[in-house]
Amino acid sequence: MTDAPEITPIERDVMEYDVVTVGAGPAGLAFAIRLKQLNPEISVCVIEKASTIGAHILSGAVIETGPLNALLPNWRDNPPPICVPVTSDEFWLLTKEGEYRLPVPPGMNNHHGNVIVSLGAMCAWLAPQAEALGVEIYPGFAAAETLHDTDGTVTGVRIGDMGVAKDGSHKPGYTAGIDIRAKVTVLAEGARGHLTKRLIKRFGLDADSDPQGYSIGIKELWQVPEDRVTPGKVVHSFGWPADNQTYGGSFLYHLDKGRIALGYVTGLDYKDPEYKPWEAFQQWKNHPTVKPLLEGGSIVSAGARAIVTGGWQSLPKVEMPGALLIGDTAGLLNVPKIKGTHQAIRSGMLAAEHLVASQLAPEGFDAKLRASDAMAELKKVRNIKPGFKRGLWFGMLNAAWETVTGGRSPWTLKNKPDWSSLDKVGEHESPKRDYIDRTLAPRDRLAGVYFATTEHDEDQPVHLQVLDTNICVTRCAEEYDNPCTRFCPANVYEIVADEAGKRLQINAANCVHCKTCDIKDPYEIINWVTPEGGAGPNYQNL
Repeated sequence: MTDAPEITPIERDVMEYDVVTVGAGPAGLAFAIRLKQLNPEISVCVIEKASTIGAHILSGAVIETGPLNALLPNWRDNPPPICVPVTSDEFWLLTKEGEYRLPVPPGMNNHHGNVIVSLGAMCAWLAPQAEALGVEIYPGFAAAETLHDTDGTVTGVRIGDMGVAKDGSHKPGYTAGIDIRAKVTVLAEGARGHLTKRLIKRFGLDADSDPQGYSIGIKELWQVPEDRVTPGKVVHSFGWPADNQTYGGSFLYHLDKGRIALGYVTGLDYKDPEYKPWEAFQQWKNHPTVKPLLEGGSIVSAGARAIVTGGWQSLPKVEMPGALLIGDTAGLLNVPKIKGTHQAIRSGMLAAEHLVASQLAPEGFDAKLRASDAMAELKKVRNIKPGFKRGLWFGMLNAAWETVTGGRSPWTLKNKPDWSSLDKVGEHESPKRDYIDRTLAPRDRLAGVYFATTEHDEDQPVHLQVLDTNICVTRCAEEYDNPCTRFCPANVYEIVADEAGKRLQINAANCVHCKTCDIKDPYEIINWVTPEGGAGPNYQNL
């Protein structure tokens, strides 16, 4: 009997900082800027999995400027490259053939100081301002795992290795990922961050909160004849093409220079296993009220992203030994307003102020956040999104009640995990999809992926880990008709048949990192992890 060969541990370079921030979105960058404003001696780095800052950022986005004013009082002297003051608001209830113009809900009233931005461009604009203060920013660095002390305290992150082949072997250009060690790790990964997901489980951070809820937002940026665009006009709609049991609605924002940002949001608590969020968006684009704006135009960029929608009752504990959660990673988006950027900036600033005051001790941040304006805002609207689980019309009446009372209802509606909401095939009759023929680009999801300009090295480990593919072709096929083949906006998942029978095919190179599969899979067997750093979509001004 021979001894098994010893596995030589990989030697890794180590970088040390006072603080490491995972994610260069608005929360992570606002945090780093505020930290340096308060104490220039604190060393802080921001790591970002995208190849460039902003390349993975996708949002509507109309933003409230109050927190940005507080962070950078003179920002209007040198505004982000896309920044259009809101001039008007409209709110539509759509039918298949037409629309009803309704009063704009108070939370959607934007033409009193709000601006339309490209959040990706805004983050690319924020980054050099952070660097000017001494923040070190590293795009193309994907945090693969967290580092821990013997007692479990988070001590930093490990960057994923580069040059690993699909079979796990090392390619000629292999480079071991470095360890970034820090006194505090700040997670600003956005909705459904994969490190945050693990840490919530490890530390039981959600023990006293409801499960988190999500929507999927699918967005396109169009170039159209300039005379069709009314810069600053903001339109939101609900109704068709969603049925009364499916939470869904659109946004249509008129930018400058003949550009229109438009998108469709579907709640991932939908019930119908045959529902296709991407197709619902394309149907809405071909509505007779929307289509004339786009005909003859061209798509500049397109993509999709999960949106965190659980609100006040789903906020996990946001501190743990050695680490904090901020922004969408914590779950701070205000659903009725369809806004999270101001909350992200606000929470990032609050975290920086807390760490400076506490001499880099995370303890106490959870209580500070819960006592802040960010949470007061969420508490007022906590019952609005859950009310739609009982259907569109109950949801609208409930939203009106909660708005009139300022959220003072003596009850708090509960949230359930989105993966648990799907009906099984045949359990209930599928809603009639009152769909129309569509002619606007793109023709299908693969064509849509082209406009995301997503890139992954094909020869790397698949970053969509399905724990038991046998379930896919047996139980899931029978019980839910493989909903992953429909809810993914990028055609990543396919059931194919060959000589060996049916099998799941994962087209990982298509992935736009929206995380929908990790959220909606009814068996919870899809685990999204980061691919090699720099891989993924390359969004242009989304």
